[in-house]
Amino acid sequence: MKIIIGSKNPAKINAVKNSFSQQEAEFISLDIPSGVNAQPFSDEETIQGAINRAVGALNQGSGNIGIGLEGGVHETSLGLLLCNWGAIATHNMEPIIAGGARFLLPEEIAARLRVGEELGPVMDDYAKMKNVRKHEGAVGIFTNGMINRMEMFTHVTTLLAGQYTYRQNQIRR
Repeated sequence: MKIIIGSKNPAKINAVKNSFSQQEAEFISLDIPSGVNAQPFSDEETIQGAINRAVGALNQGSGNIGIGLEGGVHETSLGLLLCNWGAIATHNMEPIIAGGARFLLPEEIAARLRVGEELGPVMDDYAKMKNVRKHEGAVGIFTNGMINRMEMFTHVTTLLAGQYTYRQNQIRR
């Protein structure tokens, strides 16, 4: 199986590899644009970004499946939640989607996002680190390292892999 990942981000690439480790697969990562705002600001926009990356990866990479992963935020009455979504695109079925962990961002971070800043650079500034989004992510910072961005996306990609396998088995029946 040839799996095309719609990102060059190491946390996302490793998440996909973790979730498909039982499959004999070739993994190719491509820089696929999300087609949404740099900082997705709702579940809908974040889901659309994941689908766009999955479809773009499938189309550009000539693989069996394309996988798109997207991080975003979602406003609630309690404050701004971090959210993450993933999608699998194939040639013979509608996109499969799955969402993952959510947690409330500190108000000082949320306030900066609400005025148009993007989470990645905000987290670099806040944590006084470089490329937080490629390593522990906001989730790693705000969970004191108990879960990192790759692990968070592995949960999403495992949900995707399980749904994909289930659907493939249904098609074969």
